[in-house]
Amino acid sequence: MKGKWHSSWLLLLIAVVLVLSACSSGNNSSSSADNKEEATSSGEPQDGGELKVGLSANPKTLDPILYTGVYESQIMRQVADTLVVYNKELSDFIPSLAKEWKVSEDMKVYTFTLRDDVYFQPGEYQDGRQMTAEDVKYSLERSAKESAMNRLRGVEKVEVTGEFEVEVHIGTPNAALLAMLTDSGNIIVPKEEVEGWGDQFGSHLVGTGPFQIKDWQKDSEVKLTRHDKYWGEKPHLDGVSFKIISDPNMMTNALRSGDLDVGTDIKGQNRELIKTDQNLELLSKPALSLTYLDLNNKKGPTADPKVREAIYKATNVEEIVKGVNQWGGAEPSFMGLPKQSWGYSKDLEKLKPTFDPEAAKKLLAEAGYPDGFKTELYLSEARVPYGTIFQNQMKENLNVDVELKVVEWGTYSDTVAKGNAPMSIGGWTWYPDPYFFLYQLFHTDQIGALGNGKGYSNPEVDSLLERAVSETVDQNERAKLYQQALEIILKDVPRIELDNLEASAGINKKVQGYDVSSDFSIIIVSPNGTNVWMKQ
Repeated sequence: MKGKWHSSWLLLLIAVVLVLSACSSGNNSSSSADNKEEATSSGEPQDGGELKVGLSANPKTLDPILYTGVYESQIMRQVADTLVVYNKELSDFIPSLAKEWKVSEDMKVYTFTLRDDVYFQPGEYQDGRQMTAEDVKYSLERSAKESAMNRLRGVEKVEVTGEFEVEVHIGTPNAALLAMLTDSGNIIVPKEEVEGWGDQFGSHLVGTGPFQIKDWQKDSEVKLTRHDKYWGEKPHLDGVSFKIISDPNMMTNALRSGDLDVGTDIKGQNRELIKTDQNLELLSKPALSLTYLDLNNKKGPTADPKVREAIYKATNVEEIVKGVNQWGGAEPSFMGLPKQSWGYSKDLEKLKPTFDPEAAKKLLAEAGYPDGFKTELYLSEARVPYGTIFQNQMKENLNVDVELKVVEWGTYSDTVAKGNAPMSIGGWTWYPDPYFFLYQLFHTDQIGALGNGKGYSNPEVDSLLERAVSETVDQNERAKLYQQALEIILKDVPRIELDNLEASAGINKKVQGYDVSSDFSIIIVSPNGTNVWMKQ
Protein backbone atom coordinates (compact mmCIF):
# COMPACT_ATOMS: atom_id res chain seq x y z
CA MET A 1 0.00 0.00 0.00
CA LYS A 2 2.75 2.33 0.90
CA GLY A 3 4.57 1.73 -2.43
CA LYS A 4 1.40 2.19 -4.51
CA TRP A 5 0.61 5.47 -2.76
CA HIS A 6 4.09 6.82 -3.64
CA SER A 7 3.66 5.78 -7.30
CA SER A 8 0.26 7.49 -7.58
CA TRP A 9 1.63 10.67 -6.00
CA LEU A 10 4.61 10.72 -8.38
CA LEU A 11 2.35 10.31 -11.44
CA LEU A 12 0.10 13.11 -10.21
CA LEU A 13 3.09 15.41 -9.64
CA ILE A 14 4.42 14.75 -13.17
CA ALA A 15 0.99 15.48 -14.65
CA VAL A 16 0.76 18.82 -12.81
CA VAL A 17 4.25 19.83 -14.00
CA LEU A 18 3.35 18.97 -17.60
CA VAL A 19 0.10 20.95 -17.41
CA LEU A 20 1.91 23.99 -15.98
CA SER A 21 4.62 23.68 -18.61
CA ALA A 22 2.03 23.46 -21.38
CA CYS A 23 0.21 26.52 -20.03
CA SER A 24 3.44 28.45 -19.92
CA SER A 25 4.55 27.53 -23.45
CA GLY A 26 1.11 27.68 -25.00
CA ASN A 27 0.11 31.13 -23.72
CA ASN A 28 3.06 33.38 -24.56
CA SER A 29 0.89 36.41 -25.35
CA SER A 30 -0.71 36.34 -21.93
CA SER A 31 2.64 35.90 -20.21
CA SER A 32 4.16 38.71 -22.29
CA ALA A 33 1.27 41.02 -21.42
CA ASP A 34 1.68 40.23 -17.73
CA ASN A 35 5.40 40.93 -17.94
CA LYS A 36 4.73 44.17 -19.79
CA GLU A 37 2.23 45.28 -17.15
CA GLU A 38 4.72 44.34 -14.42
CA ALA A 39 7.47 46.35 -16.16
CA THR A 40 5.18 49.38 -16.44
CA SER A 41 4.11 49.28 -12.82
CA SER A 42 7.73 48.88 -11.69
CA GLY A 43 8.82 51.91 -13.73
CA GLU A 44 11.01 49.98 -16.18
CA PRO A 45 11.14 51.94 -19.48
CA GLN A 46 9.17 50.62 -22.45
CA ASP A 47 10.01 51.08 -26.10
CA GLY A 48 7.54 52.37 -28.66
CA GLY A 49 4.98 55.08 -29.15
CA GLU A 50 4.94 58.60 -30.55
CA LEU A 51 5.17 61.58 -28.19
CA LYS A 52 2.84 64.43 -29.19
CA VAL A 53 4.15 67.83 -28.08
CA GLY A 54 2.40 71.18 -28.43
CA LEU A 55 4.38 74.24 -29.51
CA SER A 56 2.92 77.71 -29.01
CA ALA A 57 4.53 79.27 -32.09
CA ASN A 58 5.13 78.23 -35.67
CA PRO A 59 8.71 77.42 -36.76
CA LYS A 60 9.78 79.28 -39.88
CA THR A 61 13.21 77.73 -40.44
CA LEU A 62 15.39 75.07 -38.86
CA ASP A 63 18.59 76.40 -40.42
CA PRO A 64 20.97 76.99 -37.47
CA ILE A 65 22.27 80.30 -38.84
CA LEU A 66 18.79 81.69 -39.55
CA TYR A 67 16.58 80.58 -36.67
CA THR A 68 15.43 83.25 -34.22
CA GLY A 69 12.85 81.63 -31.92
CA VAL A 70 13.09 79.18 -29.04
CA TYR A 71 10.22 77.16 -30.56
CA GLU A 72 12.41 76.45 -33.61
CA SER A 73 15.28 75.33 -31.43
CA GLN A 74 12.97 72.84 -29.69
CA ILE A 75 12.75 70.85 -32.92
CA MET A 76 16.38 71.41 -33.89
CA ARG A 77 17.60 69.91 -30.60
CA GLN A 78 15.93 66.60 -31.42
CA VAL A 79 17.43 66.42 -34.91
CA ALA A 80 20.99 67.63 -34.41
CA ASP A 81 23.70 67.83 -31.74
CA THR A 82 26.20 70.34 -30.38
CA LEU A 83 29.75 69.64 -29.21
CA VAL A 84 28.79 69.99 -25.55
CA VAL A 85 25.53 70.19 -23.58
CA TYR A 86 24.53 71.25 -20.09
CA ASN A 87 23.88 68.70 -17.38
CA LYS A 88 20.34 68.44 -16.01
CA GLU A 89 21.03 71.04 -13.32
CA LEU A 90 22.42 73.51 -15.90
CA SER A 91 25.40 73.89 -13.59
CA ASP A 92 28.17 72.46 -15.81
CA PHE A 93 28.97 71.10 -19.26
CA ILE A 94 29.09 67.46 -20.25
CA PRO A 95 30.31 65.75 -23.45
CA SER A 96 28.12 65.37 -26.50
CA LEU A 97 29.76 65.18 -29.93
CA ALA A 98 33.00 66.20 -28.22
CA LYS A 99 34.36 63.56 -25.82
CA GLU A 100 36.69 65.98 -24.05
CA TRP A 101 38.21 69.43 -24.36
CA LYS A 102 40.96 71.60 -22.99
CA VAL A 103 41.61 75.35 -22.89
CA SER A 104 44.96 77.01 -23.57
CA GLU A 105 46.61 79.09 -20.85
CA ASP A 106 45.78 82.34 -22.64
CA MET A 107 42.13 81.15 -22.97
CA LYS A 108 42.18 81.81 -26.71
CA VAL A 109 42.25 78.22 -28.02
CA TYR A 110 39.72 75.50 -27.16
CA THR A 111 40.75 72.02 -28.33
CA PHE A 112 37.98 69.43 -28.75
CA THR A 113 38.44 65.69 -29.17
CA LEU A 114 35.44 64.31 -31.08
CA ARG A 115 33.60 61.00 -30.95
CA ASP A 116 34.47 58.65 -33.84
CA ASP A 117 31.13 56.78 -33.84
CA VAL A 118 28.79 59.56 -34.98
CA TYR A 119 26.79 59.34 -38.22
CA PHE A 120 24.53 61.84 -39.95
CA GLN A 121 20.98 60.92 -40.80
CA PRO A 122 20.54 59.96 -44.48
CA GLY A 123 19.53 62.92 -46.62
CA GLU A 124 19.15 63.96 -50.22
CA TYR A 125 22.85 64.66 -50.76
CA GLN A 126 24.64 62.12 -48.51
CA ASP A 127 23.66 58.64 -47.38
CA GLY A 128 24.30 58.89 -43.63
CA ARG A 129 28.07 59.18 -43.60
CA GLN A 130 30.37 59.48 -40.59
CA MET A 131 30.83 62.88 -38.98
CA THR A 132 34.43 64.17 -38.85
CA ALA A 133 36.36 67.23 -37.72
CA GLU A 134 35.77 68.83 -41.14
CA ASP A 135 32.03 68.94 -40.39
CA VAL A 136 32.68 70.71 -37.09
CA LYS A 137 34.93 73.26 -38.79
CA TYR A 138 32.34 73.89 -41.51
CA SER A 139 29.39 74.23 -39.12
CA LEU A 140 31.07 76.46 -36.54
CA GLU A 141 32.74 78.77 -39.07
CA ARG A 142 29.42 79.06 -40.90
CA SER A 143 27.80 80.13 -37.63
CA ALA A 144 30.61 82.55 -36.71
CA LYS A 145 30.42 84.28 -40.11
CA GLU A 146 26.74 84.09 -41.04
CA SER A 147 24.58 83.72 -37.90
CA ALA A 148 21.72 86.22 -37.95
CA MET A 149 21.84 86.32 -34.15
CA ASN A 150 25.64 86.32 -33.82
CA ARG A 151 25.47 83.08 -31.83
CA LEU A 152 29.21 82.39 -31.95
CA ARG A 153 30.71 85.85 -31.65
CA GLY A 154 34.41 86.08 -31.01
CA VAL A 155 35.37 82.95 -32.94
CA GLU A 156 37.99 83.79 -35.56
CA LYS A 157 38.67 80.37 -37.05
CA VAL A 158 38.38 76.62 -36.50
CA GLU A 159 41.41 74.46 -37.34
CA VAL A 160 41.27 70.73 -38.06
CA THR A 161 44.16 69.12 -36.18
CA GLY A 162 43.15 65.50 -36.74
CA GLU A 163 40.32 63.45 -38.24
CA PHE A 164 38.49 63.77 -34.93
CA GLU A 165 40.07 66.86 -33.36
CA VAL A 166 39.54 70.59 -33.82
CA GLU A 167 40.85 73.83 -32.36
CA VAL A 168 38.47 76.76 -31.92
CA HIS A 169 40.37 80.07 -31.92
CA ILE A 170 38.85 83.20 -30.34
CA GLY A 171 40.17 86.76 -30.61
CA THR A 172 39.89 87.65 -26.95
CA PRO A 173 39.49 85.34 -23.93
CA ASN A 174 35.87 84.47 -23.23
CA ALA A 175 35.04 81.86 -20.61
CA ALA A 176 31.44 81.86 -21.86
CA LEU A 177 32.37 80.14 -25.14
CA LEU A 178 31.22 76.70 -23.97
CA ALA A 179 27.80 78.14 -23.14
CA MET A 180 27.58 79.53 -26.69
CA LEU A 181 28.46 76.10 -28.07
CA THR A 182 25.36 74.59 -26.42
CA ASP A 183 23.14 76.83 -28.58
CA SER A 184 21.10 75.18 -31.35
CA GLY A 185 22.64 77.73 -33.69
CA ASN A 186 25.89 75.82 -33.32
CA ILE A 187 24.68 72.30 -34.14
CA ILE A 188 26.85 70.24 -36.49
CA VAL A 189 25.45 69.72 -39.99
CA PRO A 190 26.77 68.12 -43.22
CA LYS A 191 28.07 70.53 -45.87
CA GLU A 192 26.53 68.50 -48.72
CA GLU A 193 23.01 68.95 -47.39
CA VAL A 194 23.45 72.67 -46.68
CA GLU A 195 24.87 73.45 -50.11
CA GLY A 196 22.64 70.97 -51.92
CA TRP A 197 19.41 72.44 -50.54
CA GLY A 198 20.63 76.03 -50.53
CA ASP A 199 17.93 78.38 -49.24
CA GLN A 200 15.69 75.37 -48.59
CA PHE A 201 18.01 73.71 -46.06
CA GLY A 202 15.96 75.21 -43.23
CA SER A 203 13.07 72.97 -44.31
CA HIS A 204 15.26 69.87 -44.68
CA LEU A 205 17.52 69.89 -41.61
CA VAL A 206 19.83 66.89 -41.32
CA GLY A 207 21.94 66.24 -38.23
CA THR A 208 23.33 63.57 -35.92
CA GLY A 209 20.54 63.64 -33.30
CA PRO A 210 18.21 60.95 -31.94
CA PHE A 211 15.36 61.80 -34.34
CA GLN A 212 15.15 62.80 -37.99
CA ILE A 213 12.53 64.77 -39.89
CA LYS A 214 9.87 62.54 -41.43
CA ASP A 215 7.26 65.11 -42.50
CA TRP A 216 6.70 68.84 -42.08
CA GLN A 217 3.24 70.21 -42.69
CA LYS A 218 3.83 73.96 -42.62
CA ASP A 219 1.89 75.88 -39.95
CA SER A 220 0.55 72.61 -38.56
CA GLU A 221 2.87 69.78 -37.56
CA VAL A 222 6.47 68.51 -37.70
CA LYS A 223 6.82 64.74 -37.45
CA LEU A 224 10.09 63.11 -36.43
CA THR A 225 11.10 59.47 -36.49
CA ARG A 226 13.86 57.67 -34.59
CA HIS A 227 17.38 57.80 -36.06
CA ASP A 228 18.50 54.19 -35.80
CA LYS A 229 22.22 55.01 -36.09
CA TYR A 230 22.11 57.58 -33.30
CA TRP A 231 25.43 57.49 -31.42
CA GLY A 232 23.91 57.85 -27.94
CA GLU A 233 21.48 55.74 -25.93
CA LYS A 234 18.76 54.36 -28.19
CA PRO A 235 15.58 56.46 -27.90
CA HIS A 236 12.67 54.59 -26.32
CA LEU A 237 10.18 56.46 -28.51
CA ASP A 238 9.48 55.57 -32.13
CA GLY A 239 8.99 59.24 -32.92
CA VAL A 240 7.93 62.71 -31.84
CA SER A 241 5.21 64.91 -33.31
CA PHE A 242 5.33 68.69 -32.70
CA LYS A 243 1.89 70.21 -33.16
CA ILE A 244 1.56 73.98 -33.58
CA ILE A 245 -1.13 75.38 -31.24
CA SER A 246 -0.76 79.12 -30.67
CA ASP A 247 -3.86 79.61 -28.51
CA PRO A 248 -3.01 78.72 -24.86
CA ASN A 249 -6.56 77.59 -24.10
CA MET A 250 -6.63 75.31 -27.13
CA MET A 251 -3.25 73.91 -26.03
CA THR A 252 -4.71 72.96 -22.66
CA ASN A 253 -7.88 71.54 -24.22
CA ALA A 254 -5.79 69.38 -26.58
CA LEU A 255 -3.83 68.09 -23.60
CA ARG A 256 -6.97 67.27 -21.63
CA SER A 257 -8.60 65.52 -24.59
CA GLY A 258 -5.53 63.36 -25.27
CA ASP A 259 -4.60 65.01 -28.58
CA LEU A 260 -1.34 66.07 -26.89
CA ASP A 261 0.94 64.28 -24.46
CA VAL A 262 2.89 67.41 -23.55
CA GLY A 263 1.62 71.00 -23.57
CA THR A 264 4.26 73.72 -23.27
CA ASP A 265 4.26 77.28 -21.94
CA ILE A 266 1.31 76.72 -19.59
CA LYS A 267 0.24 79.96 -17.90
CA GLY A 268 -2.61 81.61 -16.02
CA GLN A 269 -5.79 79.73 -15.24
CA ASN A 270 -4.71 76.83 -17.45
CA ARG A 271 -2.24 75.89 -14.73
CA GLU A 272 -5.16 75.26 -12.37
CA LEU A 273 -7.10 73.28 -14.98
CA ILE A 274 -4.17 70.93 -15.42
CA LYS A 275 -3.62 70.57 -11.67
CA THR A 276 -7.21 69.44 -11.17
CA ASP A 277 -7.18 66.88 -14.03
CA GLN A 278 -6.41 63.43 -12.62
CA ASN A 279 -4.81 62.31 -15.90
CA LEU A 280 -2.41 65.24 -16.09
CA GLU A 281 0.50 66.70 -14.16
CA LEU A 282 1.77 70.29 -14.08
CA LEU A 283 5.56 70.60 -14.14
CA SER A 284 6.91 74.00 -13.18
CA LYS A 285 10.25 75.33 -11.93
CA PRO A 286 12.07 78.69 -11.78
CA ALA A 287 13.45 79.55 -15.19
CA LEU A 288 16.37 81.55 -16.49
CA SER A 289 13.94 84.37 -17.17
CA LEU A 290 13.53 87.75 -15.50
CA THR A 291 11.02 90.60 -15.76
CA TYR A 292 12.26 94.01 -14.64
CA LEU A 293 11.41 97.71 -14.73
CA ASP A 294 14.27 99.83 -16.09
CA LEU A 295 14.75 103.37 -14.76
CA ASN A 296 16.59 105.82 -17.00
CA ASN A 297 19.99 106.34 -15.35
CA LYS A 298 20.99 109.22 -17.66
CA LYS A 299 18.02 111.54 -18.10
CA GLY A 300 15.10 112.89 -16.08
CA PRO A 301 14.39 112.54 -12.35
CA THR A 302 15.58 108.91 -12.26
CA ALA A 303 19.12 109.98 -13.18
CA ASP A 304 19.37 110.67 -9.43
CA PRO A 305 20.12 107.43 -7.49
CA LYS A 306 18.05 108.76 -4.59
CA VAL A 307 14.96 109.01 -6.83
CA ARG A 308 15.54 105.48 -8.10
CA GLU A 309 15.77 104.16 -4.55
CA ALA A 310 12.59 106.04 -3.60
CA ILE A 311 10.70 104.50 -6.51
CA TYR A 312 11.95 101.02 -5.59
CA LYS A 313 10.92 101.47 -1.95
CA ALA A 314 7.48 102.65 -3.05
CA THR A 315 7.00 99.56 -5.24
CA ASN A 316 5.25 96.59 -3.67
CA VAL A 317 6.85 93.94 -5.87
CA GLU A 318 5.02 91.04 -4.22
CA GLU A 319 1.66 92.69 -4.96
CA ILE A 320 2.65 93.10 -8.62
CA VAL A 321 3.86 89.52 -8.99
CA LYS A 322 0.78 88.04 -7.32
CA GLY A 323 -1.53 90.33 -9.27
CA VAL A 324 -0.05 89.37 -12.62
CA ASN A 325 0.40 85.68 -11.81
CA GLN A 326 -2.79 84.84 -9.91
CA TRP A 327 -2.40 81.12 -10.56
CA GLY A 328 1.34 80.96 -9.98
CA GLY A 329 4.18 80.68 -12.45
CA ALA A 330 6.50 83.35 -11.04
CA GLU A 331 8.11 84.56 -7.85
CA PRO A 332 9.61 87.93 -6.89
CA SER A 333 13.18 88.41 -8.07
CA PHE A 334 15.92 90.03 -6.03
CA MET A 335 18.69 90.86 -8.51
CA GLY A 336 19.67 90.93 -12.15
CA LEU A 337 20.40 87.22 -12.24
CA PRO A 338 17.85 84.38 -12.09
CA LYS A 339 18.01 81.91 -9.23
CA GLN A 340 18.80 79.04 -11.60
CA SER A 341 22.09 80.60 -12.68
CA TRP A 342 25.21 79.16 -11.04
CA GLY A 343 26.33 82.71 -10.26
CA TYR A 344 23.34 83.47 -8.01
CA SER A 345 23.96 84.17 -4.32
CA LYS A 346 21.15 84.10 -1.77
CA ASP A 347 23.34 86.20 0.53
CA LEU A 348 22.82 89.19 -1.77
CA GLU A 349 19.02 89.12 -1.48
CA LYS A 350 19.14 91.31 1.64
CA LEU A 351 20.49 94.20 -0.46
CA LYS A 352 17.22 94.58 -2.36
CA PRO A 353 15.37 97.75 -1.18
CA THR A 354 12.48 96.88 1.11
CA PHE A 355 8.94 98.13 0.54
CA ASP A 356 8.61 101.24 2.73
CA PRO A 357 6.36 104.02 1.30
CA GLU A 358 7.09 106.46 4.14
CA ALA A 359 10.84 106.17 3.72
CA ALA A 360 10.31 106.48 -0.04
CA LYS A 361 8.46 109.81 0.38
CA LYS A 362 11.31 111.21 2.47
CA LEU A 363 13.90 110.17 -0.11
CA LEU A 364 11.91 111.73 -2.93
CA ALA A 365 11.54 114.99 -0.99
CA GLU A 366 15.28 115.04 -0.28
CA ALA A 367 15.89 114.63 -4.00
CA GLY A 368 13.79 117.73 -4.70
CA TYR A 369 10.45 116.16 -5.65
CA PRO A 370 8.23 116.51 -2.54
CA ASP A 371 5.10 116.70 -4.72
CA GLY A 372 6.11 113.92 -7.11
CA PHE A 373 6.51 114.30 -10.88
CA LYS A 374 5.17 113.04 -14.22
CA THR A 375 6.84 110.34 -16.29
CA GLU A 376 6.25 107.69 -18.97
CA LEU A 377 6.51 103.91 -18.86
CA TYR A 378 7.10 102.07 -22.16
CA LEU A 379 5.85 98.50 -22.38
CA SER A 380 4.32 95.91 -24.68
CA GLU A 381 0.66 94.87 -24.59
CA ALA A 382 1.55 91.64 -22.78
CA ARG A 383 3.07 93.54 -19.86
CA VAL A 384 0.21 95.98 -19.29
CA PRO A 385 -0.89 94.12 -16.09
CA TYR A 386 2.56 94.82 -14.58
CA GLY A 387 2.38 98.46 -15.65
CA THR A 388 -1.14 99.08 -14.37
CA ILE A 389 -0.39 97.89 -10.83
CA PHE A 390 2.90 99.84 -10.77
CA GLN A 391 1.11 102.96 -12.04
CA ASN A 392 -1.40 102.77 -9.18
CA GLN A 393 1.31 102.22 -6.59
CA MET A 394 3.34 105.22 -7.77
CA LYS A 395 0.32 107.53 -7.59
CA GLU A 396 -0.74 106.30 -4.19
CA ASN A 397 2.68 106.08 -2.55
CA LEU A 398 4.66 108.95 -4.14
CA ASN A 399 2.17 111.07 -6.10
CA VAL A 400 4.16 110.20 -9.22
CA ASP A 401 1.98 110.21 -12.35
CA VAL A 402 3.01 107.39 -14.68
CA GLU A 403 1.63 107.40 -18.22
CA LEU A 404 1.60 103.95 -19.82
CA LYS A 405 3.00 104.01 -23.36
CA VAL A 406 1.84 100.70 -24.86
CA VAL A 407 3.72 100.23 -28.14
CA GLU A 408 4.52 97.48 -30.62
CA TRP A 409 7.87 95.69 -30.41
CA GLY A 410 9.74 97.73 -33.04
CA THR A 411 8.90 101.06 -31.38
CA TYR A 412 9.60 99.65 -27.92
CA SER A 413 13.06 98.27 -28.75
CA ASP A 414 14.09 101.39 -30.68
CA THR A 415 12.94 103.80 -27.95
CA VAL A 416 14.49 101.83 -25.11
CA ALA A 417 17.79 101.05 -26.86
CA LYS A 418 18.34 104.73 -27.67
CA GLY A 419 17.81 105.69 -24.03
CA ASN A 420 14.63 107.65 -24.74
CA ALA A 421 12.34 105.76 -22.37
CA PRO A 422 12.05 107.35 -18.88
CA MET A 423 10.95 103.91 -17.67
CA SER A 424 10.33 100.59 -19.40
CA ILE A 425 9.32 97.04 -18.50
CA GLY A 426 11.43 94.37 -20.14
CA GLY A 427 12.28 90.70 -19.90
CA TRP A 428 15.48 88.72 -20.37
CA THR A 429 15.99 85.00 -20.95
CA TRP A 430 19.32 83.36 -21.77
CA TYR A 431 21.99 80.85 -20.72
CA PRO A 432 22.84 79.95 -17.08
CA ASP A 433 26.21 81.70 -17.46
CA PRO A 434 25.94 85.10 -15.68
CA TYR A 435 27.80 86.72 -18.57
CA PHE A 436 24.65 86.62 -20.70
CA PHE A 437 22.66 88.51 -18.09
CA LEU A 438 25.08 90.84 -16.34
CA TYR A 439 27.36 91.88 -19.19
CA GLN A 440 24.46 92.40 -21.59
CA LEU A 441 22.35 94.34 -19.09
CA PHE A 442 24.85 96.33 -17.03
CA HIS A 443 28.15 96.82 -18.90
CA THR A 444 28.90 100.30 -20.25
CA ASP A 445 29.67 98.82 -23.69
CA GLN A 446 26.03 97.75 -23.97
CA ILE A 447 24.65 101.29 -23.66
CA GLY A 448 22.79 101.86 -26.91
CA ALA A 449 21.66 98.23 -27.03
CA LEU A 450 18.28 97.03 -25.78
CA GLY A 451 19.72 95.33 -22.68
CA ASN A 452 21.27 98.49 -21.25
CA GLY A 453 18.94 101.11 -22.69
CA LYS A 454 18.69 102.49 -19.15
CA GLY A 455 22.28 103.74 -19.53
CA TYR A 456 23.78 102.15 -16.41
CA SER A 457 27.53 102.66 -16.14
CA ASN A 458 29.96 101.90 -13.34
CA PRO A 459 33.70 101.43 -14.13
CA GLU A 460 34.17 99.07 -11.18
CA VAL A 461 31.32 96.85 -12.42
CA ASP A 462 32.74 96.94 -15.96
CA SER A 463 36.11 95.74 -14.67
CA LEU A 464 34.60 92.88 -12.67
CA LEU A 465 32.44 91.72 -15.60
CA GLU A 466 35.44 91.74 -17.93
CA ARG A 467 37.63 89.86 -15.47
CA ALA A 468 34.92 87.21 -15.03
CA VAL A 469 35.30 86.06 -18.65
CA SER A 470 38.98 86.76 -19.29
CA GLU A 471 40.90 85.59 -16.21
CA THR A 472 39.66 82.05 -15.60
CA VAL A 473 37.26 79.33 -16.76
CA ASP A 474 36.77 78.10 -13.19
CA GLN A 475 33.08 78.60 -12.35
CA ASN A 476 33.65 79.13 -8.62
CA GLU A 477 36.16 81.90 -9.24
CA ARG A 478 33.96 83.47 -11.90
CA ALA A 479 30.92 83.32 -9.59
CA LYS A 480 32.79 85.32 -6.94
CA LEU A 481 33.54 88.08 -9.44
CA TYR A 482 29.94 88.20 -10.64
CA GLN A 483 28.68 88.39 -7.07
CA GLN A 484 31.00 91.32 -6.35
CA ALA A 485 29.56 93.07 -9.40
CA LEU A 486 25.99 92.31 -8.31
CA GLU A 487 26.62 93.80 -4.88
CA ILE A 488 27.63 97.11 -6.47
CA ILE A 489 24.76 97.01 -8.97
CA LEU A 490 22.19 96.46 -6.24
CA LYS A 491 23.49 99.45 -4.29
CA ASP A 492 23.29 101.65 -7.42
CA VAL A 493 19.59 100.72 -7.91
CA PRO A 494 19.61 100.98 -11.74
CA ARG A 495 16.24 99.22 -12.08
CA ILE A 496 13.43 97.48 -10.18
CA GLU A 497 13.52 93.68 -10.13
CA LEU A 498 10.02 92.27 -10.66
CA ASP A 499 9.81 88.53 -11.14
CA ASN A 500 11.65 85.34 -11.91
CA LEU A 501 9.35 83.43 -14.27
CA GLU A 502 8.89 79.67 -14.22
CA ALA A 503 9.28 77.19 -17.06
CA SER A 504 6.15 75.05 -17.16
CA ALA A 505 4.52 72.20 -19.02
CA GLY A 506 1.46 70.04 -18.66
CA ILE A 507 1.99 66.33 -19.31
CA ASN A 508 -0.13 63.23 -19.52
CA LYS A 509 0.80 60.92 -16.64
CA LYS A 510 1.64 58.13 -19.08
CA VAL A 511 4.69 60.19 -20.14
CA GLN A 512 7.73 59.11 -18.12
CA GLY A 513 11.12 60.74 -17.70
CA TYR A 514 10.04 64.15 -18.97
CA ASP A 515 10.93 67.29 -17.05
CA VAL A 516 10.91 71.00 -17.76
CA SER A 517 14.26 72.70 -18.12
CA SER A 518 15.01 76.11 -16.65
CA ASP A 519 16.27 77.29 -20.04
CA PHE A 520 12.89 76.31 -21.62
CA SER A 521 14.51 73.56 -23.72
CA ILE A 522 12.42 70.52 -24.58
CA ILE A 523 14.71 67.56 -23.88
CA ILE A 524 13.55 64.12 -24.98
CA VAL A 525 16.82 62.24 -25.44
CA SER A 526 20.11 63.69 -24.23
CA PRO A 527 23.62 62.74 -23.11
CA ASN A 528 22.58 64.14 -19.71
CA GLY A 529 20.68 60.90 -19.08
CA THR A 530 17.21 61.92 -20.28
CA ASN A 531 15.36 59.34 -22.40
CA VAL A 532 11.59 59.90 -22.34
CA TRP A 533 9.25 56.93 -22.68
CA MET A 534 5.51 56.27 -22.53
CA LYS A 535 3.40 53.74 -20.71
CA GLN A 536 1.70 51.74 -23.43
